[in-house]
Amino acid sequence: MIFTNKDLRKMIVPLFFEQLLLMLVGIADTLIVSYAGEAAVSGVSLVNMFNTIFIFLFTALASGGAVIISQYIGNKNNEQAGESSSQLLMFSVVFSVVISIAVLCLNRWLLRLLFGSVDPEVMDACETYLRISAYSYPMLAIYNAGAALYRSVGKTSVTMYISIVSNIINVVGNLVGVFVMHAGVAGVAYPSLIARTFSAAAITIFCFSKKNEVVYRWKWILRWNGQLLKKILNIAVPNGIESGIFQLVKVALSSIVALFGTYQIAANGVAQSVWSLAALSGTALGPVFITVIGQCMGSRDVEAAEYYFKKLLKITLIFSAVWNVAVFALTPLFMRAYALSDETKELVILLVLIHNIFNAVAFPFSGALGNGLRAAGDVKFTMIISILSTVVVRFVLSYLFAVVFNLGVIGIALAMVCDWIARAVIFVVRLHGGKWKEFKVI
Repeated sequence: MIFTNKDLRKMIVPLFFEQLLLMLVGIADTLIVSYAGEAAVSGVSLVNMFNTIFIFLFTALASGGAVIISQYIGNKNNEQAGESSSQLLMFSVVFSVVISIAVLCLNRWLLRLLFGSVDPEVMDACETYLRISAYSYPMLAIYNAGAALYRSVGKTSVTMYISIVSNIINVVGNLVGVFVMHAGVAGVAYPSLIARTFSAAAITIFCFSKKNEVVYRWKWILRWNGQLLKKILNIAVPNGIESGIFQLVKVALSSIVALFGTYQIAANGVAQSVWSLAALSGTALGPVFITVIGQCMGSRDVEAAEYYFKKLLKITLIFSAVWNVAVFALTPLFMRAYALSDETKELVILLVLIHNIFNAVAFPFSGALGNGLRAAGDVKFTMIISILSTVVVRFVLSYLFAVVFNLGVIGIALAMVCDWIARAVIFVVRLHGGKWKEFKVI
């Protein structure tokens, strides 16, 4: 397998801008929702925490499909790649519809279970937003399935353009819903549903296009291929478990943060928004590892896989270093937009410094490299290490540093980077040990 620098650039740049756009639109959404009232803001923020669980599940399922599709493409078996992508679509629809129906039926019960007895006005906002969000779950799953196909063939610009249009629909819809129709929570929920429906329809139409080498076909979509689905789920299920554990630990850590003073809680919240921006360089490269390493291993070109592991890691390290330095340099300017005390602003800058240093030098090995190992079929090992690292290193050290050593949110940031370092060391050892070469996914 040969991927030129131009090929890699055509994958990386659209993925980065797509992720950046999603983040900027998220910020715009939050700003617009704030004008719908405090109950609306509370309802949307609470439900989004719940929605994140399903977003991660659909993403994990799509990632499993992307590994299988990439390997079949590398094996020059476009027929099987097309059937794999069609089966991924079929299963995504069935899975998401079941979840959607369950959430719609258990709407109020789930909200009471999760959020207790919040104010009636907030609970009403939660119910409205969750109900409309549940309608969009199948659209999210359908889009992720189609995006997995396009990213597997390296055409990431397609998903970027769809994302641009979708997010314009979302933002304009929010403006109309909140400021023109005064629809409150529904005014921000329905535009998201419409935008996701557009994305799902657009990517599906593209995936049926006969201009592509790998396409959807109805004969594959309308049947159940248990053997092929098992291959997809063998990758997807460990990814989903790993993501689920990570989300649970994040919730647990938020309860630890709540133990500290107001200024530390505020600083941690602001720092996390900057961290998300800084992390874009690493997260954008993850799907590229899946496509490239997946195709190399599908063709059983282990030598090429080794070469691209090194090349992609080098690109990720350089890109991450430049991007994290740039974000840190801009952080003092970001702080001017916040009405925070000087003490809080200084803490934010310190937290961003800790994060960005290690996000540049350690996260490429713990995040993007992990995706490459999964693409080679080394899924159970990466899952076990990621879960152990998240629980034993991140969670335990967070309590130790933050509470026992009284370092507060700085301790939680230090535990986070220790998690990255531990995972990075183990994954690098695994890469050089060569065990990943022995797996056969297809």
